[in-house]
Amino acid sequence: MCGIVGYVGSEAASPFLIEGLSRLEYRGYDSAGIAVLGKRGTSRIRTVGRVRDLEAALPKRLTGSVGIGHTRWATHGPAVEHNAHPHASEDGRISVVHNGIIDNAPALRAQLEAEGVTLSSDTDTEVIAHLIARSDAPTLEDAVVETTERISGTYALAVTDEDNPDRIVVARLGSPLILGVGDGEMFVSSDASALVRHTTSVVHLEDGELASVSAKGFRTFTKDSTDTGRTPEEIGVDVESLELGGYEHYMRKEISEQPDVATAVLRGRLDERFGTTRLGGLNLTPRELRSFRRIKILGCGSAYYAGQMGAQMIEDLARIPADAEPASEFRYRNAIIEPDTLYVAVSQSGETADTAFAVQEVQRKGGYVLGVVNVVGSTIARAVDGGVYIHAGPEVSVASTKALTNMALAFAMLAVQLGRVHDLSVADGQRIVAGLKRIPEQIEQILSDESAAKGVAAALIEGTGAFYIGRTRGFPVAREGAQKLKEISYVHAEAYQTSELKHGPLALIDEKMPTVAVIPDDELAERNLAAAEQILARSGPLTLITHPGVDTSSLKVPTIVVPKNEPELDPILLTIPTQLIAYQAAVLLGHDVDKPRNLAKSVTVE
Repeated sequence: MCGIVGYVGSEAASPFLIEGLSRLEYRGYDSAGIAVLGKRGTSRIRTVGRVRDLEAALPKRLTGSVGIGHTRWATHGPAVEHNAHPHASEDGRISVVHNGIIDNAPALRAQLEAEGVTLSSDTDTEVIAHLIARSDAPTLEDAVVETTERISGTYALAVTDEDNPDRIVVARLGSPLILGVGDGEMFVSSDASALVRHTTSVVHLEDGELASVSAKGFRTFTKDSTDTGRTPEEIGVDVESLELGGYEHYMRKEISEQPDVATAVLRGRLDERFGTTRLGGLNLTPRELRSFRRIKILGCGSAYYAGQMGAQMIEDLARIPADAEPASEFRYRNAIIEPDTLYVAVSQSGETADTAFAVQEVQRKGGYVLGVVNVVGSTIARAVDGGVYIHAGPEVSVASTKALTNMALAFAMLAVQLGRVHDLSVADGQRIVAGLKRIPEQIEQILSDESAAKGVAAALIEGTGAFYIGRTRGFPVAREGAQKLKEISYVHAEAYQTSELKHGPLALIDEKMPTVAVIPDDELAERNLAAAEQILARSGPLTLITHPGVDTSSLKVPTIVVPKNEPELDPILLTIPTQLIAYQAAVLLGHDVDKPRNLAKSVTVE
């Protein structure tokens, strides 16, 4: 959600600002703007629409070597030009871009209006520009500190000042912000992907930190002006990994990358001899790992569904009670934090606000938290006590595919390691390890022919909605399948446990309500087939995602057959066709596959 970029150096700022905002488009937005500080003051250009619309609106000669830019995802006020960032003070001296939510903005707006300030937007951000401009503090840095003391909520801020034209002052609380260190130039961004063409040397600001950034370098400090002495670190993202590489959409590219990234997350972590896994980043001895009596997994969206798969694998293999819960709910319900519970926070970006706040809540009450995260150096990765990097590489499309697969693989490895310090035998451990080694090749096999998925997609988009159903291990697969379909094709889809059909959902089944049934080759296959028969008896269109060993010949319905692995690992493979179905549905409907409406890749606000 929302993206921030900034530049200060000797070159023109606007080319980097436009390029950086283009790199951040995947995060989701509805308007964009830049403010460039030149010899004649600040040029501020804002548009509703895509970054290309902003670029087309720029004046032919836009000089100035200091600037900030922003892509906005509407929260306070609709997507109109006057709500787009950057926002400015009444005299135009101060320009501000902001990610996050200012909770006390209504009170501050009322106070400013009472003091005679004319507000020009509906946003919470505008108050920040006015507060900084009206501050009596001796420096811009002090004015920003003073303003952060008056606002409550979350923020990543970048501020320019015509009276201090050599610098950008930034601040962070609850929303990510990164400094990029160049040669005689500095960069600011909310996401490293905007920086990789220019530098791989970065500084991650921590909550409560500020920085003053100029062409000569940077200074990081706290609100009491104590220097924090941050030093740059290298990031491992390359430009090529962020390009389409000949694919029409990032989602299709990322689906196709799954065999390779699955190999990457497993590499060096499988111990065939002892039937276990090696996850050294857990920072737990076998004795400490064995002491946990319960596992609680926290995530949002697809990460939550991967957590549900993980909880099932942990219970199956380690015989420890495990469950997954949306982090967005967990953080608000005053959860009981138990000393013998291991908490696992799951996030592709490592910046998901609800998950990060849940981590803070657990740690505040003394709980031990692991992270299952993709982005190295992200907020959650730095906050947790230990964890597993999933090595999926940059994921640009809003709809998660390869990251979800690698999250599930990470949970499989965690389940094995937990199992082997409990009662999982060497033989069973070796069985799962062998199954994990087969997964990359089996994913490649599934992806080799997507004609069946395309046919299913064509049928689904003709219905009034869609059901995805699955039982036990198949239910998280159904939930993820429904999520994918609704978020990029805009077809209303719901997931239900197969056993719940007769308790309500069956009332909606008719010839216009298609169902996708996940039927693994397991002990419940016959019961799942019986439920499928009930759908057909009510003229409901039906598609099966199943295994070669399940006899579906009597049903005579479209069937996608997935290679069989070990029962505990089958959900990982059964999920792949749901990705293809959703992708093909969105393509057939002509939607923007990578940037679906109203959604953002990294949800960094509540």
